[in-house]
Amino acid sequence: MMKVILTLCIGNICRSPLAQGLLAQQLPKHAVWSAGLGALVGQAADPLSVAVAQANGLDISGHRAQQVTSFLCQKSDLILVMEQSHKTQLEQQFPLVRGKVFRLGQYSQFDIADPYRQPQEAFEAAYAAIAQGVADWVPRIRKLSGGQVE
Repeated sequence: MMKVILTLCIGNICRSPLAQGLLAQQLPKHAVWSAGLGALVGQAADPLSVAVAQANGLDISGHRAQQVTSFLCQKSDLILVMEQSHKTQLEQQFPLVRGKVFRLGQYSQFDIADPYRQPQEAFEAAYAAIAQGVADWVPRIRKLSGGQVE
């Protein structure tokens, strides 16, 4: 059963909070967490991420960044990363995650570029890519959660 989903980027203030918010909204029966490979621990989501989320009906204003840990990885059934390099890094750091780490953009074959310290357009582009990735994953996660294998 797929119950716990972890979204992952670097700082855990731009991309993964958006992915977490969108997945949590569309998969209310799941626990959806987010973390960073080099998290800005305790920091709120980037104001531009908060604004883009708000414009799309999501509230991520309560988000606080956390560092990815072995415990978080063990508890997660699925880990969705923003870039191929994140997958490589996470699998090197925590070999136990192999087999449950995938790119959010896997099905449409894309990485989601980091909008950190860039203008609002970069955040809007990241949000659009994340929304696409979430749209690709949600039906698959629902199937896996229902015990049906694709």
